[in-house]
Amino acid sequence: MSLTIFFLLLFSFPSFHALSNSTFSPQDHQTTIRDMIQQVCVDMADPETCFSNFRAEYELMDRHSPAAVLGAAIKASMNEAQKAMEVVNKFTVLSMNPREQMAVEDCKELLDFSVSELQWSLAQMDKTRSSKVKDVHSESNLHAWLSAALSNQDTCIEGFEGTNGRILNYIKGSINQVTQLIYNVLTMYHKMHSLPLKPPFYDPQVTGSLDFPTWMADVDPDGDFLAAGPQGIKVNAIVAQDGSGQFRSIMEAVNEAPDYSWRRYVIYVKKGIYKENVEVKKKKTNIMFVGDGIGVTVVTGNRNFGQGWTTFRTPTVAVTGRGFIAKYMTFRNTAGPENHQAVALRVDSDRSAFYECSIEGYQDTLYSHSLRQFYRNCDIYGTIDFIFGNGQAVFQNCNIYTRQPLPLQKVTITAQGRKSPTQSTGFSIQDCRVLATRPTYLGRPWKEYSRTVFMKTYMTSMVRPEGWLEWAGNFALSTLYYGEYKSEGPGGSPTRRVKWPGFHIINDASTVFYFSVDYFIDGLRWLPRTGISYTPYQQIL
Repeated sequence: MSLTIFFLLLFSFPSFHALSNSTFSPQDHQTTIRDMIQQVCVDMADPETCFSNFRAEYELMDRHSPAAVLGAAIKASMNEAQKAMEVVNKFTVLSMNPREQMAVEDCKELLDFSVSELQWSLAQMDKTRSSKVKDVHSESNLHAWLSAALSNQDTCIEGFEGTNGRILNYIKGSINQVTQLIYNVLTMYHKMHSLPLKPPFYDPQVTGSLDFPTWMADVDPDGDFLAAGPQGIKVNAIVAQDGSGQFRSIMEAVNEAPDYSWRRYVIYVKKGIYKENVEVKKKKTNIMFVGDGIGVTVVTGNRNFGQGWTTFRTPTVAVTGRGFIAKYMTFRNTAGPENHQAVALRVDSDRSAFYECSIEGYQDTLYSHSLRQFYRNCDIYGTIDFIFGNGQAVFQNCNIYTRQPLPLQKVTITAQGRKSPTQSTGFSIQDCRVLATRPTYLGRPWKEYSRTVFMKTYMTSMVRPEGWLEWAGNFALSTLYYGEYKSEGPGGSPTRRVKWPGFHIINDASTVFYFSVDYFIDGLRWLPRTGISYTPYQQIL
């Protein structure tokens, strides 16, 4: 059966004609629905099967509308991701080398991320449909979660770098199917939503009260606490190398923390150098690390790509559970520039925040992998692409330090990985200081739609006059979005910056708002509950 005939049959179903009697009967809504349905299986390897799966989900919807089309497409994407997980699960440790096995384990976890993010999206849509008031914060959630789900599969495939490609050849088709479906979902989402880019967007008089999700709740005042940590913070568990706490390692404390906690669980890590790799898994929500200060409480490791680790597995500390917070700590990877990719901190935690932390490494120091993140008063050290990934991150009042790279290497601060113009991801660096001590570039485009802005940031004279560096020839120079707003210092002059189509000197307030805490990470919704100060839009101008 041809795709054209199949598509016409889909439109002939009585349920589709029933749209004329629905609340979405006006012609513009019917056109939107037709456009969205046509988008569902664009560029799929097997569009007929794709449409069949979508139709099965669509027919289960209680009311046919653009939202129903999007919901059915998300459910079909989730099913496809689960099928891909089954394909990946067929491979065992007996059939591959250690790097391949590690890459397979990465893929399992990353596909699980995508399934969760798609599930959250469906739940958010159900919540929104049951409400009579338009909730722009719910739309922010949906956009962030779908954007994250799109990128996980790329990280899965990248993990096979350095292998013979045998296993990748078996699973790549399934992985690419998931990516294409989610890409199509995001395109459909943009057909439904056109959010204004102006300050009144987040006026409480317009959007309603800024209530908080349960997983961002305050610490229960009736909860059991052991003691007070730094600055009087009440703590649930204490880690101390001298035995004065319940645990001697951070990972032990994380393992004993409650799963899927709705309230904040605070782990106080006393002074010391902790040589361990820490993973805060998806089920460990609302975890908070509190140390005794930068350089006083230090978590350190040296995993690196040269040892056979995938980049995704090199982090000294990796956090995935939603609502993670860290204060007064150092995260360090000591592998050095000669060992290439070696991550100190990887973040996949939605609505996570870091305050007065130091993140220290060389190449690929901070892996802002996915979802919404906030960094305040932090120090970040590195050589090559040392703030990278496809997170949706805001950095405020941070110090960015460069280190000595290998001979012939060029120091680049950012390598943002946005792969689609529909994703809400990017890096927004505000009121920071680029304290470069060797020739330095602000960033280079890792993926086609790379997006990074520097706003009111001081730059030393070692920041190159052109500011930005190509990745490979003309790749992405017309599709990226790089911007600067009121750059300061001897390296901040705009006069000799690159002339790429995608580079912008920002002059208008609406663009500044777009990259503000208020809008870009929906910060007014959740940052107040973290106890971390932040600079809102009006104070950036």
